[in-house]
Amino acid sequence: MRTAHRTCPLCEAVCGLRLTLDDAGHITSVKGDPDDPFSKGFICPKGASLGRLDEDPDRLRAPMVRTGETWREVSWPEAFRVVEEGLTSVIDTHGRSALAVYVGNPNAHSMAGALYGGSLIRALGTRNVFSASSADQMPKHVSCGLMLGDPMAIPVPDLDRTDHLLMLGANPLESNGSLCTAPDFPGRLKALRARGGRLVVVDPRRTRTAALGDEHLFVRPGTDAYLLFGIVHTLLAEDLTSIDVEVEGLEEVRRLAADFAPEAVAPICGVPAGRIAGLARELAAAPTAAVYARIGTCTAEFGTLAQWLVDVVNVLTGNFDRPGGVMFAKPATENGRRTRPYATGRWHSRVRNLPEANGELPVATLADEIETPGEGQVRGMVMVAGNPVLSAPGGPRLERAFRDLEFMVCVDPYLNETTRHANVILPPPRTTQSPHYDLSLLSFAVRNYARFSPPVLPLEPGRPSEAEIMARLTMIASGQGADADPASLDELILERMLERAVATPGSPVEGRDVAELRASLDGASGAERRLDAMLRLGPYGLSLAALLENPHGVDLGALEPRLKEILRTASGRVELAPPPLVEDVARLRDRLAVPPAEMVLIGRRHLRSNNSWLHNVGPLVGGTNRCTLQINPDDVSRLGLDGHAVVRSATGELVVPLEPTDTIMPGVVSLPHGWGHAGSSQTVAAEHAGVNANTLTDDSVVDVPSGNAVFNGVPVTLGRA
Repeated sequence: MRTAHRTCPLCEAVCGLRLTLDDAGHITSVKGDPDDPFSKGFICPKGASLGRLDEDPDRLRAPMVRTGETWREVSWPEAFRVVEEGLTSVIDTHGRSALAVYVGNPNAHSMAGALYGGSLIRALGTRNVFSASSADQMPKHVSCGLMLGDPMAIPVPDLDRTDHLLMLGANPLESNGSLCTAPDFPGRLKALRARGGRLVVVDPRRTRTAALGDEHLFVRPGTDAYLLFGIVHTLLAEDLTSIDVEVEGLEEVRRLAADFAPEAVAPICGVPAGRIAGLARELAAAPTAAVYARIGTCTAEFGTLAQWLVDVVNVLTGNFDRPGGVMFAKPATENGRRTRPYATGRWHSRVRNLPEANGELPVATLADEIETPGEGQVRGMVMVAGNPVLSAPGGPRLERAFRDLEFMVCVDPYLNETTRHANVILPPPRTTQSPHYDLSLLSFAVRNYARFSPPVLPLEPGRPSEAEIMARLTMIASGQGADADPASLDELILERMLERAVATPGSPVEGRDVAELRASLDGASGAERRLDAMLRLGPYGLSLAALLENPHGVDLGALEPRLKEILRTASGRVELAPPPLVEDVARLRDRLAVPPAEMVLIGRRHLRSNNSWLHNVGPLVGGTNRCTLQINPDDVSRLGLDGHAVVRSATGELVVPLEPTDTIMPGVVSLPHGWGHAGSSQTVAAEHAGVNANTLTDDSVVDVPSGNAVFNGVPVTLGRA
């Protein structure tokens, strides 16, 4: 028996794990790592099941190639040759504009995905770039880009020091946090209350998080921007502001807020006017306070406005870039932020003319780009760790579109609802065979921290690492062929990274010799040497060797004010009234006069699930982790329902089992996403298939400034099944 330490890769909490393995390399036990300075032994059911997931017998062990409807295992060299033939055929016939790439959520939890995704996209040479971001978090990126000049400069609530936390559309007791990396989020919220702080949760459901809080307020789905504008109105009208950062646009915000008094917004959001004003007064009066809003507010028709107003409130109350308010992490691999001004709409989608944001187009228009004939029609697809048939709006339409592609290659461990339409599937190794460092998630941590996990088990002979798979795809996409040496890509990237560093004034290696620096780097692979360079060039002067000497992780201290470091606006100030958001306020104002739908649909997170990833792990399925439609008992009686119901939307219908509960407000129903595994080759998932909630979501409706898909507040009708 032996023990290994590892960061859990199954959600954004980055918890440290302690694995026990037998002599054959099987994981016999997974527990929280009590010596991890960030997670301190916390573990959730997902992390505890890592061994079962890692050894899932339904995982693909070898590349798969499809001929007609028949799949066969092939060698890795043959698989890469088939990929080269398929991509080359599309490029030669239609040009690179006929290629598209989709990058799924698991890439944020993968060292290889973070290191090679950008290179692969550049090598493909197409603007048809899509990702899970526009089905999840793009409104936050766009609002921060417009306000601060950098879409990755996302402030997080200083959970461990705040006195008052207002949370909207987030359920971290189920999700473990999102765009807010905080292991043991439940414990941190309990500690907030134990020290005399206050937690207020605004959500259409009385979630586990809401039940933990001091107060829960029901809000109509999709109306968070109205509620937040009512708070802004009160802060300004009652002179409750305490702005301690340099800002532009305050008077414009005052002008815009005039139309959104609590009395004006209360009828549409469902929160009493007096309580809206009270929220503003409580935030202003608290010694420190933070407003945090997540996926429920992002995946709505006014998602970007809601995210913008969150930080307007944080600024107005003097809680922006302040201990106990919202602050910015300083990750160990940060070595410079963007220099060019932030803007969206640098190009637009071919069919619907939707603007680009963060270098990608909305996934809500991917099916349009595949189905619509003409120059630039997408005919070839590269899919990296994504299952948009289940995760994107209008999933069934997207599935039909994938069938018509001339070629698709997927990097994925499973034959699933999306990859079954591929021509080639390239499965990455098991988690325990891969190195791990959270390059993305530590940018949103509530405490500065670093931890590296080396592989626990070796790769089988001839089996490429995930980094090599991604590098070979990049070499093929750039025209260098299936037999090109993937190590040359790492060397090229390293050389450019070091050349920039030695030429940058103030860099820790300014003026040094590139060859000397390259020779000093450690690592068992090109990916690890690149990580070593990023750590050495980062703000703490760490190295891969230093992290290997500290297998439980390194505490780098509490967050500190650093707004001046991260601001990249032309004015050098926080832009409170960016023109694209000011323009969108007119759309919000017009909607005040539109009666709300009688019944709307929202999503739901489960503690023992993460999108569609974990439905094939037996211990995680069942109990509360079920695909049911939560509905208020009053609506069950009013509509004469019993047992099951037919749910209809503008795009489709489903028959679903009902779960009556008074934890959801009347007029709202909730269906978890990521289900719909009927006919799956994944044994456990097929036995608990559920239904695809994105049969009901409409890919023609998006949040205008960001292009994000709308999953919350979807109008539906219910009838007897």
